[in-house]
Amino acid sequence: MRADVEAAKADIEQSIELLRRRLDWEPALRKLHELNARVEDPTLWDNAAAAQAITRERSQLAASVESVLSIERDLEDALGYAELADEEGDEATLDEARAQLKAIKERAGRAELEALLSGEADSNDAFMEINSGAGGTESNDWAGMLLRMYTRWAQAHGMTVDFLEETAGEQAGIKSVTLQIKGHNAYGWLKTEAGVHRLVRISPFDSAAKRHTSFASVWVYPVVDDTIVIDINPSDVRTDTYRASGSGGQHINKTDSAVRLTHIPTGVAVACQAGRSQHQNREEAWKMLRARLYELELQKREAEAQAMQDQKTDIGWGHQIRSYVLQPYQMVKDLRTEVETSDTQGVLDGDLDAFMGASLAQRVGITREG
Repeated sequence: MRADVEAAKADIEQSIELLRRRLDWEPALRKLHELNARVEDPTLWDNAAAAQAITRERSQLAASVESVLSIERDLEDALGYAELADEEGDEATLDEARAQLKAIKERAGRAELEALLSGEADSNDAFMEINSGAGGTESNDWAGMLLRMYTRWAQAHGMTVDFLEETAGEQAGIKSVTLQIKGHNAYGWLKTEAGVHRLVRISPFDSAAKRHTSFASVWVYPVVDDTIVIDINPSDVRTDTYRASGSGGQHINKTDSAVRLTHIPTGVAVACQAGRSQHQNREEAWKMLRARLYELELQKREAEAQAMQDQKTDIGWGHQIRSYVLQPYQMVKDLRTEVETSDTQGVLDGDLDAFMGASLAQRVGITREG
């Protein structure tokens, strides 16, 4: 077999071995067998909350096991394809086999990163807030660019994006937006994006064509399901209602029913204006508030609460996690991991996996050999 095919085979097999170790393979298979049996038990749904927890655990474990098994099957098929092509001297077919191995290797690499998403809320949907920094139209436009970037990323990964609140900029872009991004491991991936994002470019709004620096913040927290109990004293929460505002169209229903909740002890505030009634918006805002307070608790456990609060309250120099430079050269660089690329348009179109993967690996402190 050709040397490059052997090398690809060795890399993929190493990934498979790593995935098996992280899953604790044999106990994981036994656990999946037990969960399958419990799901088939007709009495399971006598306790709806417990049933939901069990089916969710079963689905997640089954997906992880099937991911490894499918990589193994596809590797075996591609190697057989390559071996046959090599014996017959069919270079065109061998090139197809190489392409298959490359795709399998990329899939295995992503599966390795998925295996790092073991936090108790990593598999949940995510709320995302984007806020423009100081700078008026420039920063508003940059916040709008980030909104497009994350929407494109989510769609490329089979996730859906719901707009919960949006405040448009006076001339362009947005002042703020709150999204709910729905999909497997949405929070696990997107939590790596929390922080301040810096843009350097020639301003399209400056007739003198000067270079401008703009900032916008991104804040991410998990959607908390009913199995996670967050106790909030209603007397600690101030409720304000106001008329919905925003860009209109398909995302915003302009009504007099928008709701803002402020948790007085922590200063955490959330708002929702997507629903057609105050009742709908109030219910969604309470979900968001519980999620925000849960995220604060997760931060405390990770000893990162102060750093994250600094990122949210000071949208400017010294707190950015990533720089996007469009002028005088093309470069996107993550300041935490040193990952960089000159494909700025690709990044702004939602190609963020390299940045997310590096940040996730750094965050959990696990290397390939670990």
